[in-house]
Amino acid sequence: METTRKLTSNIEIAQAARPLVITEIARIAGLRMEEIELYGATKAKVSLKALDRIQSRPTGRLILVTAMTPTEAGEGKTSTAIGLTQALGRLKKRVILTLREPSIGPIFGKKGGACGSGFAQVVPMDDINLHFTGDIHAVGTAHNLLAALVENHVLHGNALGIDPAGILWRRVSEIPDRNLRHVEVGLGGIGYLKRETGFDITVASEIMAILALAGSFQDLKERLGQVVVARAQDGRPVTAADVKAVGAMTLLLKDAIKPNLVQTLEGQPVFVHTGPFANMAHGANSVLATGMALKLSDYCVTECGFGSDLGLEKFCDIVARSAGFKPEVAVLVVTARALKVHGGLSLEEASTREDTRALQRGFENLERHIAVVRRFGLVPVVTINRFKADTDTELKLIQEHCLGLAVRSSVSTVTERGGEGGIELAREVLAALAERRADFKPLYPDALSIPEKLTTIAREIYGAEGVELVETADADLSRLTREGFAHLPVNMAKTQLSFTDDPKIKGAPRDWRLKVRELHVAAGARFLVAMTGKILTMPGLPKEPLAERLDVTPEGRILGLF
Repeated sequence: METTRKLTSNIEIAQAARPLVITEIARIAGLRMEEIELYGATKAKVSLKALDRIQSRPTGRLILVTAMTPTEAGEGKTSTAIGLTQALGRLKKRVILTLREPSIGPIFGKKGGACGSGFAQVVPMDDINLHFTGDIHAVGTAHNLLAALVENHVLHGNALGIDPAGILWRRVSEIPDRNLRHVEVGLGGIGYLKRETGFDITVASEIMAILALAGSFQDLKERLGQVVVARAQDGRPVTAADVKAVGAMTLLLKDAIKPNLVQTLEGQPVFVHTGPFANMAHGANSVLATGMALKLSDYCVTECGFGSDLGLEKFCDIVARSAGFKPEVAVLVVTARALKVHGGLSLEEASTREDTRALQRGFENLERHIAVVRRFGLVPVVTINRFKADTDTELKLIQEHCLGLAVRSSVSTVTERGGEGGIELAREVLAALAERRADFKPLYPDALSIPEKLTTIAREIYGAEGVELVETADADLSRLTREGFAHLPVNMAKTQLSFTDDPKIKGAPRDWRLKVRELHVAAGARFLVAMTGKILTMPGLPKEPLAERLDVTPEGRILGLF
């Protein structure tokens, strides 16, 4: 694939690329032509029949990409995952990358796109960041159909005895809109069900989590049927199967369940599929995509959302537990900027000047993330994502500190140099894989009680001294235990900006207590959700949203995307 190094913005680089036709990428991945469904020249859906064909093949090595606690600017985890894949490709390794689908919402808000940066990108970047193959829209439509069917059942006889005040299923929207967090519906008078409800962002939908965790088409249907949508007057849970919604929802998701095939700027195959956020959901792409990649390649690189305390913990305790995956190496993305922020500097200060004392104070955050990786029996490899303002002195100090911790490290320049800038990282990862087999194990067994699971995560991952149940959490705990959901793993909904439930607290604090304010079950996704701190399931737009600068030319050229 040809690109020019004179271009600077991500969108310019992506639009100047000359990607391979997707049929060639399918051939490289080991897929047959009858196993792909073309969505234009550069993207395709992959039939689940492909997974049936390759199921007996040996399983490849699974490499996770995670990070230290990020700043609001992000530390380049997606770019690192892409650059590592490109570098392994340059080393002639059979590698496939698996990534989440970007949510449309952040594109119009503050964050921007999520297909990498510079010369470490997945293309077609503009399509992937916008409507792509329609998966997220399908999830939102299926979710909102279920909401309509529940209310319709209550209006037309309510044979299930649903308590209108006990309807749990909210609606979703892909656009961040804080005014939708709490709404009143049914104001039309007679023939309407008037009640208070609200909207979540689509990627926080349990339907998205189900799509990501389903191991087959039949598993998808079974999980959809188990979704708890309401409580009856006698307190019993009412499910999507009870309101006869499963068939129609599955119909809407029949194409969305198929992984999407695209490519890196350097022509390596990439599966981009499903998009659960890691601060609200479990933060990983679909088990179908990763499972397929593990059978088609020798190395599968997959990204876990945000830091090791969120995406990696949830991958290990929810995804790997459910799918039977056995990750081996965890690449921990670190920046001098983030270390200095955790050492007490503002983001602006950390981004513009050298401060070795602040950098060294930030090492405690890095050390805890390394401990998290090791707690799961994985081998950590630190990669320092280099920015222009970083000094050689800072980078040397970080690598020396890693050496003292007996952790392999490298400096990555994949944004500026693509796969070439990730060769050092790729070699360290390969050396870590050759050195010894990991001894992967989840953090806790299924048999632990809900309080024990909450406390284990809080103490061993976050460094807290314990957990405090506030607001409705204590009553929620009693109900969930009584209803038989205590065996499920826990998905912590927590800020990504701190080990604690307060985004302002940096470093690696101890002697604090995690506040859990609400517990509910995602029965179809088969995990419990613990809401902590002030985490929101519907974000809002910033004062100056990126939507204000987006445009498209008459020729269809997108402007200002990223």
